Amino acid sequence: MLNPIGVLPPLPRPELANLPASHHGALDFAELEQIGLPATAIVDFSVNSNPFGPSPRAQEALRAVALDQYPDRHCLALRRRLAERHGVGIEHILVGNGAAELIWLAALAYLNPQRPALILGPTFGEYERAARLMGAPVHTWRAAPERDFQIDLDAVARAIAHLRPGVVFWCNPNNPTGVHTPDEAITACATRHPDTLFVIDEAYRRFVFEPAIGAPDEPRRAAQLPANVLLLRSMTKDYALAGLRLGYALGTREAIHALAQAQPPWSVNAAAQAAGCAALDDEAHVARTLQQLAAARNTLMSDLRRAGLRVWPSATHFFLVETGNGAAFRNTLLKAGLQVRDCASFGLPTCVRIAARRPDDNARLVRAIQRLWPLP
Repeated sequence: MLNPIGVLPPLPRPELANLPASHHGALDFAELEQIGLPATAIVDFSVNSNPFGPSPRAQEALRAVALDQYPDRHCLALRRRLAERHGVGIEHILVGNGAAELIWLAALAYLNPQRPALILGPTFGEYERAARLMGAPVHTWRAAPERDFQIDLDAVARAIAHLRPGVVFWCNPNNPTGVHTPDEAITACATRHPDTLFVIDEAYRRFVFEPAIGAPDEPRRAAQLPANVLLLRSMTKDYALAGLRLGYALGTREAIHALAQAQPPWSVNAAAQAAGCAALDDEAHVARTLQQLAAARNTLMSDLRRAGLRVWPSATHFFLVETGNGAAFRNTLLKAGLQVRDCASFGLPTCVRIAARRPDDNARLVRAIQRLWPLP
């Protein structure tokens, strides 16, 4: 008998009771079962990954992975390639099970009830979940739609000076708005507040098309980082490895060591490590597909505006679209085999987030909206 009458089970930590729900894009297989659609029938515009897929070299590397052996728990081969890419020592790199794990590790290592977190919103919900689990007071500064969700750097600086947070979570470019803040502005802000750790989530950095940002600037960027900045990258996005979960952090030796101390052993499997190394060896594939994606994104944004929808400015391939009712818009399209991201969980219930895909998929989406969604 699992729960005898009159016997109460042990209670979990109280922070779990107030933990915000986890809302993400991607397919909900239980939901698809309810409406009678197979996952293979859905074209997914709700995820922000490279729609042109991973490098063939990454796919080939998977076939050589020994499934009966433990992976390298230190991810040495992958960290060496990443360290070379950024022009730093290997001790400045930690590989994780996607950027999401690294967010949680930063909270585990640096937050507690006496060290508050400041989150720049509207943004990815895992920052708040990770901070609240550690019992840290959570404060949010929200960008205003009247300013196209641009970051008011003076207002952020005032909030940091007032709150003196242990950690600032700053997604740049931001999810879901696509707003990109220049590196120089973030560096200046971090320099003025040396007692705060700035966790800069750059999962979508390679998707910044305006201005274009690419791999060649990485060594220069790393050399200019303040000591209180921790960069997070997600290889699941630009390298299209979402099914494997792969990301990395770049920071000081001390910060990387702190995150490593909190990381479970073998959290990055052998397949992810092998695919990551192979993907880094085929930079031409990423550069070519991101160039194609930039063109597809421009066409899609223009087509949606011509269809009568308000499309918010974005530096990336994903962007907010004003629909009046994000949930209804999403559900209408889902029944037609097209999924977009309802933004109610970001505090934007009238919006959806759409990530550009291949041109034929984008054209199908525009036709469906014109056919199914009433516009004024």
